[in-house]
Amino acid sequence: MNGRAEKPQAVITQRPFPETVALLSEVADVVANDTNDPWPRDRLLQNARSAEALMVFMPDSIDEKFLRECPRLKVVAAALKGYDNFDVAACSQRGIWFTIVPDLLSESTAELALALMLGLARNMRSGDALIRAGEFHGWRPILYGNAVKASTAGMIGFGGVGRALARMLNGFGCTIVHCDPASGDGVPLSKLLAVSDFVLPLVPLTKQTFHLIDAGTLKQMKRGAYLVNVSRGSIVDEGAVAAALESGHLAGYAADTFEMEDWARGDRPRAISPLLLRQAEKTLFTPHLGSAVISVRLAIERAAALNICEVLAGRTPPDAVNRPG
Repeated sequence: MNGRAEKPQAVITQRPFPETVALLSEVADVVANDTNDPWPRDRLLQNARSAEALMVFMPDSIDEKFLRECPRLKVVAAALKGYDNFDVAACSQRGIWFTIVPDLLSESTAELALALMLGLARNMRSGDALIRAGEFHGWRPILYGNAVKASTAGMIGFGGVGRALARMLNGFGCTIVHCDPASGDGVPLSKLLAVSDFVLPLVPLTKQTFHLIDAGTLKQMKRGAYLVNVSRGSIVDEGAVAAALESGHLAGYAADTFEMEDWARGDRPRAISPLLLRQAEKTLFTPHLGSAVISVRLAIERAAALNICEVLAGRTPPDAVNRPG
C-alpha cells in the first residue's frame, strides 16, 4: 500500500471544459461525459452509483428513485439556475446537498432575449431566408417590421434576468412594466398583457406557472404584440401560441426554450409542435443558447465545481438551496 487516501469520485454528466475537469481532479477522480449528447439513464446510473458528487446540467433529471441507487452521494451540483428537473426534497431527505449557480446566467440570457426581440420584430429570419434563396435583387418595399425603440416591454417576473434586460432596454427608450404573479408586485398581469408590445415571461417553472401563457392570456394581449420566451418552455402553451399566430392576434413568437425540454414532466411533448414550426415567417427560435457564452459557461462550471469541492472538504457549499437532514 502507498498510504495515500483514495480520492472520492465525481461524475460530470455532460461534456465539460478541460478547466473544469482539472479543477475537480485536484480533489476527486473525475468521470466525465465526453460527447455532446446526454448519457442514457442506465449509463448515468452506472457511473453515478459509486460517486460522491454529481455535476448535472439542463438535460438531466434526478428523482428519488435515482438517488436510491447512489448511496455514497454527498452533493448534486447543478450547473444552472433553474432546477425544476431535480427533486431537491429527496436530496435533503437523503442527506445530499443540492446546489445551483444563481447569478451568472442573467446578463447573457437577457442579452439573448434582446436579440430575439430585435430579430423577431425586424423580420431578420425571413430576410436571411430571402437572400439565401437567391431572391434578393436590391431594395424592395417588403418585410416592414416594428421597432423595439420606444416600445413597451412587459416582464412577467422581475428577477436577475428581468432587471438586466430592463437596463439594456433603457437604451432603446422603452417603457418597462412588470408583474410578479406570486408576490403581487408590479402591475396586474391583465394590465401588463393589455399594454405591452413585447411580453416576456421570466419566471421559474412551477405548478403555478405551468402554461401561464395559454389561450386565455394570449387573448388578453393586445393584437399585434410579440411574445418572447427565454425561461422554461412549459411556461408557454405552444399549441395555443400556434393558434394565436395563425389567427393573426399574435404578431410573432420567439423562443430559446421549448416544452419538449422539461424532463420533469411525465407528459412532456417529445418534439416542438409542428403547428408552431409551420409559422416560419412569424417565429424565431434558438436552441437554448441563453447562457451559451464561452466565458459564462466556464464561470458556471467553475462555480458548480467549487460547490463540489466545498462539500468534499466537509464544508457548507455557498450556493446550496437545501439543508440536508
